[in-house]
Amino acid sequence: MVNFGFVIDNRTCIGCHACTVACKSEHDVPIGVNRTHVKYIEKGEYPNSTREFSVHRCNHCEDSPCATICPTSALYPREDGIVDFDDERCIGCKSCMQACPYDALYIDPNKGTAAKCNYCAHRIENSYEPACVVVCPTESIISGDLDNPNSTISQRIQENDVRVRKPESGAKPNLFYVQASDEMLDPAATLRTGSGMWTSQEGGVGHFAKYADNRLHQADTPSMIVQLALEMKAKDANPRDRAIIHDVMEKLGSETTPKATRSYDAPSKGILWDWEVAGYLVTKSAAAGLYILLMASILLGKLEFDTIVAIGIALSIALLGLTGALLIHDLDKPMRFIYVLLRPNWSSWLVRGGFTLGAFGALMTLHLAIFVLDLPVELHKWTAIAGIPAAWLTGSYTGWLFKQARGRVVWANKSNTSIILTGSTEMLFFGGLAFISLFIFFQQSLKGTFFLPAIAVSLIGFWFGYQHILHGLREAQAAPLL
Repeated sequence: MVNFGFVIDNRTCIGCHACTVACKSEHDVPIGVNRTHVKYIEKGEYPNSTREFSVHRCNHCEDSPCATICPTSALYPREDGIVDFDDERCIGCKSCMQACPYDALYIDPNKGTAAKCNYCAHRIENSYEPACVVVCPTESIISGDLDNPNSTISQRIQENDVRVRKPESGAKPNLFYVQASDEMLDPAATLRTGSGMWTSQEGGVGHFAKYADNRLHQADTPSMIVQLALEMKAKDANPRDRAIIHDVMEKLGSETTPKATRSYDAPSKGILWDWEVAGYLVTKSAAAGLYILLMASILLGKLEFDTIVAIGIALSIALLGLTGALLIHDLDKPMRFIYVLLRPNWSSWLVRGGFTLGAFGALMTLHLAIFVLDLPVELHKWTAIAGIPAAWLTGSYTGWLFKQARGRVVWANKSNTSIILTGSTEMLFFGGLAFISLFIFFQQSLKGTFFLPAIAVSLIGFWFGYQHILHGLREAQAAPLL
């Protein structure tokens, strides 16, 4: 069986971008996004400085995290090792972009669907090489069958010391680099300053292009401005002040200039999951937590299923509906949200979570039906036995979805124990606020004195809890992947 892969020979790459241009031409890739691109890395100080070129694209992993997390199997591994994609199945959830350790995917700004290098599968199927391989003037990009010991790519790997990016991710990439430095392979080894050549789109492109203008001012340039001002001042200063200014400049330069910098890089994709995701984490935690507290009180004999409890269930259903609305709003193809149910990839926690949300909603609706139809009260207890686990999983499943996002180390390294504790804490916090507010509202003896303070405390609690979750989301996505 054929197993296609790439080798990038850094000994001969000249950083000409022919591969990038050929790829954009072959696949009609829109402006601002790339399926393959070249990063320039500069080290040392003049005149002892060097420049290296680092070519990036999909690594066509054996254990592809993007295919695992994709809820509709829009991304899928082929039998020949190519990880391909189907535009017609993509819902634009961006989970594949979070899962890829190599930042190889983007949202097509024209289509609203994910895209990446697909090894020019249409060319391979007609016995042609990928476009980037054909145009490379120094033959630095080698493609072929990794399982054929006589192929050029296999021989190149056998004859040289090759390395892969992020082997610790467990993705088993099929893209190998000859003579790759640590600065080329490790995203943390080079600094994104926002002040290099061709960085006018540093604020974000593709899905977040509309925010680019607002983010341009966030480039890391204050130290450059200070240094420029000092240089101008030094020209007119007396010798003593000039010496002091040069000392400050030297210190400033030593603190802000990294050992290796990126003088050319692809624009950042920005924050992929933002306020919508933080919002639905809050609403589903509140819905699940409120239900669990209500049903636990009934099972323990502390409450009866009366009108107040029914209103609490209705509130949980409303919060769950808001959760679904936020989920759909976050999609770049919101009209395709139903594909999660009609074309499910059961390895994805997004699918498992979607069905869990549906089951939880159905069980809460059953409670209301039992109450409205005045059916035996015992049915509430039997429904609760199934409803409490469904509610808890509703509040917690996102932790395992984040864990599948192997590109984000903070999420991928979470233990199951940590996920369980975090989910349970969020349900107890947000659900507890809703639970207390509900009963204060309906207790006439407490309503006059405690109602407004209780509502204020609840709103403040929800706001700070939301802000805490939003900060964690953004922080996890702040580290560059390449």
